[in-house]
Amino acid sequence: MKNILVTGANGQLGNEVRLLAQLHPQFIFFFTDVDTLDICDKESVKAYMVSNKIDYVLNCAAYTAVDAAEDNSALCDRINRDAVANLGEAAARVGAKVIHVSTDYVFDGTSCKPYRENDQTCPVSAYGRSKLAGEEALLAVCKDSVVIRTAWLYSPFGNNFVKTMLRLGKEKEKLTVVFDQVGTPTYAADLAAAMLSVIENAEKGSFLAGVYHYSNEGVCSWYDFTVKIHQLAGITDCKVFPVGSDSYPTKARRPHYSVLDKSKIKDVYQLEIPHWETSLRNCLERLAASN
Repeated sequence: MKNILVTGANGQLGNEVRLLAQLHPQFIFFFTDVDTLDICDKESVKAYMVSNKIDYVLNCAAYTAVDAAEDNSALCDRINRDAVANLGEAAARVGAKVIHVSTDYVFDGTSCKPYRENDQTCPVSAYGRSKLAGEEALLAVCKDSVVIRTAWLYSPFGNNFVKTMLRLGKEKEKLTVVFDQVGTPTYAADLAAAMLSVIENAEKGSFLAGVYHYSNEGVCSWYDFTVKIHQLAGITDCKVFPVGSDSYPTKARRPHYSVLDKSKIKDVYQLEIPHWETSLRNCLERLAASN
């Protein structure tokens, strides 16, 4: 039986891993969040991984308040860079492999074709800089690490764009949503399954460390995404209008284009990735069933 440490277990992604764990009785999962393991505390992390004989780390913990990070960069760096290094150092010490989640915000969004893993990084926000620093810190201290950059994450858990648009669609007669930021939504359940696939492949002797990209298939703007959310949810009394990003000034800059090329992770780990509309439908069905 292999032991898997899951950090950030109470977040969107961690909760999806928790559900999928039931389908993997061959592993023993250790679900932690800040109340049970402070990953910013290097000695606590080391002691926890040694005492529990951890074989794999799924790092689902992160500071993700993009605008707040501009004023709280020190805290953001502690969680997104230093804590990741702590996990990597402890993993290297016990011989564990790390699967860590990063972000499309490591790019500046000026490309016009999907970003590949070896494309030039150039984060334009404190959050993006902290996540890139976390990637670099992890790969420097733990050679057996997989970094998965993702984008536009949502799920039935926590606060996210899908749940906000559902709420606003029921409360308001009209909404304005930006149309000039383009990317691909990622259903956290799909990303969680992909992370566990990496572990399953590793157990078969097929583990290739490095940086990978993962989101659902397809491309859309936030405006397109909202229209589809309302359509699938049967919301008809709220009109959605497209506007430019300049109508919604934010403290942190967002990438205008952050479509990720998933060829590498599909080839190396034999993944079939669903289209974002299919996964959105699955998420909305779960939300409807829980209400």
